[in-house]
Amino acid sequence: MNPRALSLRPVAAAAATVAASLCLMPALAQAQQAAAASGAAAGDGLKLDSVVITGTSTARTKMKQSVSLSTLDGDSLQNTVAASATDVLRTVPGLRAESSGGEGNANLGVRGLPMSDGGGRYVQLQEDGLPVLLIGDMSFATADQFVRADFMTDGVDVIRGGSSSTLATNAPGAIVNFRSKTGKAAGGALGFSTGLDHRQMRLDFAYGGKLGDGLTFQMGGFYRHGEGPRNTDVTLENGGQFRANLTKDLGQGSYLRVNFKSLHDKTPTYLPVPVVANGSRIETIAGVDPRQAFFVNSKFASDVVVDKNGNRVATNPADGLQVKVDSIGLEGQFNLGGGLQITERFRKSAISGRFIGVFPAGSQPADYAGTAKVFSAHIFNTSLDDMGNVFNDLRISKELALAAGSKLTLVGGLFNGQQNVGQTWYWNRYNIGLGGDGAGVYNNAGAASTGAVGDATTTWGGCCFRNIDVRVTATAPYAALTFEQGPLSIDASVRHDRQQGSGTQKFGSATTGTWNPARLNAIGWRSDATSYSVGANYELQRNLALFARASHGASWKSPDRVVWDLDVDSGKAPYPLNEIDQVEAGVKYRGQGFSAFVTAFFAKTREGAGYELTTQTVKNNSYESKGIEAEFSTQIGPVRLIGGATLTDAQITSGSNMGKTPRRQARLVYQLSPSYVIGPVELGASIVGTTKSHAQDDNVVVLPGYATVNTYLNYELRENLTLQLGVNNLFNTLAYTEAEGQNNLGTNPLYIARAINGRSAKLAVRYSF
Repeated sequence: MNPRALSLRPVAAAAATVAASLCLMPALAQAQQAAAASGAAAGDGLKLDSVVITGTSTARTKMKQSVSLSTLDGDSLQNTVAASATDVLRTVPGLRAESSGGEGNANLGVRGLPMSDGGGRYVQLQEDGLPVLLIGDMSFATADQFVRADFMTDGVDVIRGGSSSTLATNAPGAIVNFRSKTGKAAGGALGFSTGLDHRQMRLDFAYGGKLGDGLTFQMGGFYRHGEGPRNTDVTLENGGQFRANLTKDLGQGSYLRVNFKSLHDKTPTYLPVPVVANGSRIETIAGVDPRQAFFVNSKFASDVVVDKNGNRVATNPADGLQVKVDSIGLEGQFNLGGGLQITERFRKSAISGRFIGVFPAGSQPADYAGTAKVFSAHIFNTSLDDMGNVFNDLRISKELALAAGSKLTLVGGLFNGQQNVGQTWYWNRYNIGLGGDGAGVYNNAGAASTGAVGDATTTWGGCCFRNIDVRVTATAPYAALTFEQGPLSIDASVRHDRQQGSGTQKFGSATTGTWNPARLNAIGWRSDATSYSVGANYELQRNLALFARASHGASWKSPDRVVWDLDVDSGKAPYPLNEIDQVEAGVKYRGQGFSAFVTAFFAKTREGAGYELTTQTVKNNSYESKGIEAEFSTQIGPVRLIGGATLTDAQITSGSNMGKTPRRQARLVYQLSPSYVIGPVELGASIVGTTKSHAQDDNVVVLPGYATVNTYLNYELRENLTLQLGVNNLFNTLAYTEAEGQNNLGTNPLYIARAINGRSAKLAVRYSF
């Protein structure tokens, strides 16, 4: 395919896609007839008949919704052999999940929307219909690090574009909703897994069922302990999760549910490692394998920092990504008759923890007198003092029967939320041996570090001895209407977000080692934006439907990326707003053992100014992206294949890099998940590939294209007892997800890159009952 073909105007491209898909339908039908003749199993692998409410105003099947949707069920999550909650999202077309940071710190993008900073600025992660965090791009507190997929997870819904702009705050690109089991299906499971080439053990469980007439319960969770897939001599994984809910069925579709979650977990933080940038190529350094290098070990016993109260505290770098989440929620749906329904969701979460990781930066210190090769590293030691939140979403809907069998559904809702952003940063600099396994820590005299305070130099460029304590409140009334007549449905929705922030920011003094009373900034700002979305869906026949949509949405940057500007702090200058305009059109088809979902999209993004820490630059650009995303599933006998691809043409449309491709945006990303069942054996794989992309917006250094393969082999020892062998990155592919230079931080600069973990294998046994 000629990539320049994507330069068509968006509506024309969408129409061309739909037309091409329609032309393919007779051929697809013939193929399905042939498959049926050969004994192919009937089925809809994309579950287009499943009812979805995530990011939509009315509960309808995927076939009838005018949005682009993907769903992953709980069983498929177990077979992905994914290493984290966001790792499973790599198999979703249109969604770009750079899940190379471990259990958190992933970057999430969608449809070419820019990853101008870390996290997921345009993607909202939810649990059971409410945000995990209000803001998706908070430094050191991305939403994915507070989510764990386990046996309690019933499935994941992903809506890209569409009405995500109007039915959630800070989510114009996508909504990803992790749904929990509710005990409706009685039974449970118990599983144990262990690493075969690394120290890691994990116990999972889930159980649910009826307690009485109309009363069901569900509980589940996990516990783990070990080092993780990268070699070290300290324990890095230690903790687990417990979740539970209790549901009372009130009849006629009404219910009341209370839910609880406790997540206390420690996992390793994987950050970029030193490499060499040779022109446009990234080259590894002898002894440092980006797939395996990890610089935290028993030689790095302590990192002394200052807490928010000015006290000196000794922290353990092995704590890595430490998270604590305790939440309680209430959910209810009440059908009052006459087509009137009220839905209420509430959750309060206490969230805290710490983020510690080794980040190479700057150059070798000039006064270093040792003989070992070292690099200069800063410890991203950030205390997550208070990241707690409280959210409430109240929705009222009314169905009206009209003439000729048509129907009008009116929806009104109000979202309220408060997100705390309380963090303390204190980043020491260390000299670390240039070796990826068992690296030593040295003082400036060239001797092995004893852990003394004088072995570290505080702090990195004076930027990172700070405390931020901000409360962001959001109020968002929204409304939607849906008109349905026969095969046609038309819907429109609007949302008005009002946000405000208040709190303080203070800076420390490296000289005194405590907070500087002269540098205390008061924060107080207000901002608002209106979003809208209009779409239509038409079923040409039961197994074929078309849809189209236009949307405008907004999102707000995290306060920690903005409050460097004192005028924004005080409210004198407007709070930077990010706006996205999108149009999309697509086709959905299902036949004998085959289903497909193809969408053409076009998006314009205008970003407000924001500060990126790792490059110490202000990002303020506009972008365009257009392309096609496709998802399909087919089954012929014992062979099943699920796949997808996203073809994207994106460019920067303002600033010094105008006309260039946004960083880390590949032209083609594809997914393939084949599986084969014969008797008690199931063999499967998950293949995720990408063409090359550029490390930065200047388009100089190239991130090579790659394909990673995860495989699994399930063997049913007896009924309900399964043994699984899983291998991540089977071919040990070196797959870079990000890279950057540190030219502004030293005269002998390092170049750094982060890669997906190398090959690792585990063995698991699962018993279902």
